[in-house]
Amino acid sequence: MTKMSDVAKLAKVAPATVSRVLRHPHLVSDETREKVQKAIHELNYKPNMIARQFRTKETKTILVVVPDITQPFFSQVLKGIQHTAAEHGYRVLLGDTENDIEQERELVDLMFQRQADGMILLTARMEEEKIEELSKQFPIVLACEYIDGLDVSTVSIDNIGGARKVTEHLIQLGHTKIAHIAGAMNVILSRDRLKGYKQAMISHDLEIHSSYIQEGESNLESGYHQMIRLLSLADPPTAVFVFNDEMAIGAIKAAKDSGLSVPQDIAIVGFDNLQMSSIIEPHITTIDQPKYEIGKKAMELLVHQMKGEPLKRKKFVLTDELIVRESCGFTAKRMSIR
Repeated sequence: MTKMSDVAKLAKVAPATVSRVLRHPHLVSDETREKVQKAIHELNYKPNMIARQFRTKETKTILVVVPDITQPFFSQVLKGIQHTAAEHGYRVLLGDTENDIEQERELVDLMFQRQADGMILLTARMEEEKIEELSKQFPIVLACEYIDGLDVSTVSIDNIGGARKVTEHLIQLGHTKIAHIAGAMNVILSRDRLKGYKQAMISHDLEIHSSYIQEGESNLESGYHQMIRLLSLADPPTAVFVFNDEMAIGAIKAAKDSGLSVPQDIAIVGFDNLQMSSIIEPHITTIDQPKYEIGKKAMELLVHQMKGEPLKRKKFVLTDELIVRESCGFTAKRMSIR
């Protein structure tokens, strides 16, 4: 069996350097790291992770908890986490709660079983007290979702501001009867985007009809059904801000099935800027979230915590961008507004 000393001999470095490359590659020069990695590859060296865990009490694994792995939004966030974790010598253990709080609690219990060194929560639906208690015992970062006032490292965007921005764009295009298809109200992102929509309407002295606000789930089918409800009203809206792009695609399908043209008969805008938003016809006006950067920053914060390094900042609000495309009725082919 190949040993660490064999790798060190081939790479012409000390065994401690090989260990450092495996555990903390960012502390080793590029030239040395490449020599060691080449030797590891040539010798097909497999480090004994279990033995190392007993010695260091580290698993070199981080737990990422996702509310729904089928949602396309999370792919880029997870990629940012995965790439950054690998750079620091960590593996990613992924847990899908399927929007079930009980499953979220069960996944979090893996921390108490010492199966991971730290955790990134892409969902925050447990009780605040539970998350705060966890943060005092383990390295934890909240990303995408957040809890106001909680003293936990957080990476997100300004969802209220983003929702206000895209709603105001519809107002600037001349719409006054603007509806909102919201996400589930047990999720803070849904509440904040609804808040941003209302702020934009109120600031322009536009009436907010209760029938114009339809709550759904974050998927195509829900977007479709909530749009059908809006179009069934005696006085339907002329524009709709939809909670996310996936629901917006469902809403566009519902409008077309109802014999309407988007955006000529009704304008539809979304949120998240999924890749499919620039492919579907018409291309969807949306708020772009820096998804990869959210994952990257969350992992960087977690690494600092796992090393016991003090954090100068715990709250990071990254910049979103309004991407204007055809679905809102804007005449230009594409425009972006920060």
